[in-house]
Amino acid sequence: MTAGTIHGVGLGPGSPDLMSVRADRLVRNARHVAYFRKAGKPGQARRIVEGMLRADVTEYPMDYPVTTEIPLSDPRYAETLAAFYEDVAAPLRALAERGEDVVVLAEGDPFFYGSFMHLYTRLRPHVPVTVVPGITGMSAAWSATGTPITWGDDVMTVVPATLREAALTARIASTDALVVMKIGQNLSKLKRATEQAGRMADAWLVEYAAMPDQRVVPLAEVETAPYFSIALIHGQGRRP
Repeated sequence: MTAGTIHGVGLGPGSPDLMSVRADRLVRNARHVAYFRKAGKPGQARRIVEGMLRADVTEYPMDYPVTTEIPLSDPRYAETLAAFYEDVAAPLRALAERGEDVVVLAEGDPFFYGSFMHLYTRLRPHVPVTVVPGITGMSAAWSATGTPITWGDDVMTVVPATLREAALTARIASTDALVVMKIGQNLSKLKRATEQAGRMADAWLVEYAAMPDQRVVPLAEVETAPYFSIALIHGQGRRP
């Protein structure tokens, strides 16, 4: 029997009309659709494709066992998630081995800070896996500001706010243009690091980029940051 294919499909930053033609086709024709979500929540990836799935689709929600309940530095965090990814990969592999194609929904781009990567490394040695790239959340965020993120020879740095404060400060101070992901509970640390780097006046926070409740606000004015938020500092490099 010919094995089916696992398709990691990038859905883009949140608006269905920002999906690629290939992603749209795969989602609409899929018989088996899997997606990650926080337990008890519908999940952002599933929300994006609402109304697009065929009537006879079989859905495979994958509920994270932890989100912020265990610190990243605690060994239990990696152990818990490793076991989780093994568990959710198994039924998808079984479907593919029976000749079924499976679409795994991925917010943004599947290979950019996404959970799909952890399935990819576990499934690829056993069954065919393809990746459909998507528009990243950071692209939507800097577009929302109405200002180019880089000019000329600007160097852009993408950093997770989960870095230690000293490392975060150094990265902010040493780059031309900046994108900060994974903010959430790290907002206070990010604001301190940005201030210490002397760049707070140029920093912005974009919440829910490309979604109906999109908001662009100076980072200095932000008190809380929702999960879907990205901080930016625009480059000011060479131009003709």
